[in-house]
Amino acid sequence: MAFCLPAPHSGKIRVYSMRFCPYAERTRLVLHHKNIEHEVVNIDPLQKPSWFWDRNPNGSVPIFELDDKVIYESLICSDYVDEAYPNNKLTPSDPYRRAQDRIIVELFSKVGTFFFKIAYGKEVPKEALRDSMGSLDLIEKALAKEGTPFFGGSAVQMVDLMLWPHAERFDAMTQLVKEASVPADRYPKFTKWIKNMGTVPAVQKCRWDTPSHVLFIETVKSGKPDYDVGL
Repeated sequence: MAFCLPAPHSGKIRVYSMRFCPYAERTRLVLHHKNIEHEVVNIDPLQKPSWFWDRNPNGSVPIFELDDKVIYESLICSDYVDEAYPNNKLTPSDPYRRAQDRIIVELFSKVGTFFFKIAYGKEVPKEALRDSMGSLDLIEKALAKEGTPFFGGSAVQMVDLMLWPHAERFDAMTQLVKEASVPADRYPKFTKWIKNMGTVPAVQKCRWDTPSHVLFIETVKSGKPDYDVGL
């Protein structure tokens, strides 16, 4: 973990991250998809250095930094990268399509909230289990309406990359809480989407395997989070 500010490299993108943070993973996914060279500085959330707060007064990751440019919040960082580096464009040009994609991201954010309640809680909240399935029903419906391998169409788009980090953790949640499994017969389109996302090069570069996720969650639940799991 980084405590002293590493010397910056002029003209090189730096992303301040935490290895198991799904929100920081969003920005790293976009950078890898576009094959943009960058470096990652991982932060220990329990020992944030003063220089980190100078970059983001909210104290969260990701933070995008390039020379004197500093941006934070996952959706904002991801949108900025897509606009500033238009190769392999991820965001549709049609404003209505962009709005629809962002609605899906907002819907899925509720699933992420339920995930944390279910996976990290000492007890399994029944209402979170119920509501997570209800939110996934809407996601399944949206994907079925598209009739394509990805939410963004025939190829992966920004909406897919923004959803993936939480979906990546579903297998770990199922291992920890059996009743939280996502049944394939109820969500066939979403189940297929997860498999499709596993073939995306950026996902393959950024994802953690299920045992690593399970181990990390267990260390958090024990009160002694290990941010070096897998090193």
